[in-house]
Amino acid sequence: MPSITLTNEQVVELIKQLPAEQQTEVFQFLLLQQWPSWDSLSKYGEDKVRRVAQDHGHNWDTMTEEEREAFVDQLVHEN
Repeated sequence: MPSITLTNEQVVELIKQLPAEQQTEVFQFLLLQQWPSWDSLSKYGEDKVRRVAQDHGHNWDTMTEEEREAFVDQLVHEN
C-alpha cells in the first residue's frame, strides 16, 4: 500500500473536513491511544495528594469538595 507524508497541519485540516461523527471516531481513537499515560498520571496524582494531605493532618478521602479546594489553595499559596 503506498503511503504519503503529511504535515501535522495537513492532517488537522483533513480531520476538519470530516463529518462530525467521523471526527468523534478520530478523537476516540486518539484518546484511547493516550489513555494508559493519563490513567497512570491520574493515579500518581491521587496517591500524591492523599500523602500530602496526610502529612498536613488531613484525610483526603473524608474531606468535602470545599475542604479539598481550600486545602489545595492553601498549598498553592504557602510561602
